[in-house]
Amino acid sequence: MVETSLTWRPLTHGDAKASADLLNAIETVDEIGENYTAEDTLQELIDPYADLERGSLAIFDGGVMVGYMKIRYKPTADEVHRVFLDGGVHPDYRRRGVGTTLMEAGVAAAKVLHALHHPTRKLVVDVHKSEHIAGVAELLRCQGFAPVRYFQRMERPLGDALGAVAVPDGLRIEPWSERNDEEFRLTRNESFIDHWGAVPMPVDLWKNKITNQTFRPEVSFLLRQVTTGAPVGVLVTMSWEADTAATGVRDAHFMLIGTLPGYRRRGVASALIGHALRAAADQGYDRASLSVDSASPSGASGVFEKAGFTPRMRYVRWALEV
Repeated sequence: MVETSLTWRPLTHGDAKASADLLNAIETVDEIGENYTAEDTLQELIDPYADLERGSLAIFDGGVMVGYMKIRYKPTADEVHRVFLDGGVHPDYRRRGVGTTLMEAGVAAAKVLHALHHPTRKLVVDVHKSEHIAGVAELLRCQGFAPVRYFQRMERPLGDALGAVAVPDGLRIEPWSERNDEEFRLTRNESFIDHWGAVPMPVDLWKNKITNQTFRPEVSFLLRQVTTGAPVGVLVTMSWEADTAATGVRDAHFMLIGTLPGYRRRGVASALIGHALRAAADQGYDRASLSVDSASPSGASGVFEKAGFTPRMRYVRWALEV
């Protein structure tokens, strides 16, 4: 039972600073490598597919946020609508019923948003958390969630010598620009068409999640055919200033690496990764990182290992079929 001294209400855009403070307090204990500025958390709060009034809850002790949950629904859905539930509890307020309250509120909110947006589809609520965080597995299992997928965060230092980049014959690499931004988005959508849980990113979501203040265009590239000009692969890099300030390590995170299905196993991803590693090193980054689905249909883990990436942290995707 949550103590009566705490108050709760939906999140608002004005909670960016309080949200960042909470997430940074959580990071001091959970150590998952995520640090935030108020600008970063505001980007999450203005997500066009986060209905804060219906799909969020923040818990306060006085003026301090001590826990939150937020639902993000999908812009489109086929047979299954996978709603994403995120949240956290301040370390000083754990084991006091706050997490249970937030989880129960999250599942209830997921049902509301699902009924509004994709009522004819099957609803699944997803939670994505590092497996080493104490108490998470116990809390989720008690709420009926089960692990369904595993993801690895992989890293590669950029101080090592980088080999020559081999671009497959008939293809060329070009950097991101405002002119080809739409091709980046469409190539991402086509590349991820058979990836588990992925749906096409509309323009508003692309602008919110990708080309925001953490986007690094100088380390983001498109690979296209020389003869036809058609894009065949894409790599998008992001970097968080709060992480650099907290750790002293400047990390180039390869947020998206996609290859059109017809061009897989032809060196497209390897060429993009090699080119991006070189660009990141030239730009003064200390490390490159990425996240990979352990059951990726494109065999991505092997490509990344060949490029020098090694596993650092495993994440679990928990799911509740409602």
